[in-house]
Amino acid sequence: MGIIRSSFPFIAGTVCGIYIAQNYHVPNIRKLAYSAIFRAKEVEEKYRKPKKTSEEDE
Repeated sequence: MGIIRSSFPFIAGTVCGIYIAQNYHVPNIRKLAYSAIFRAKEVEEKYRKPKKTSEEDE
């Protein structure tokens, strides 16, 4: 009885997740994460300070 009681929230969450994924438009989290990382890299490259040349260092 203990294993059923302890695993019930996991099983219920899995069943609800499957139902929601099949019946509603759920965004692809992996695709959203990759696009956010890509945007962050673009912003970082755009606003990065220019590298100093060897002439400026001397």
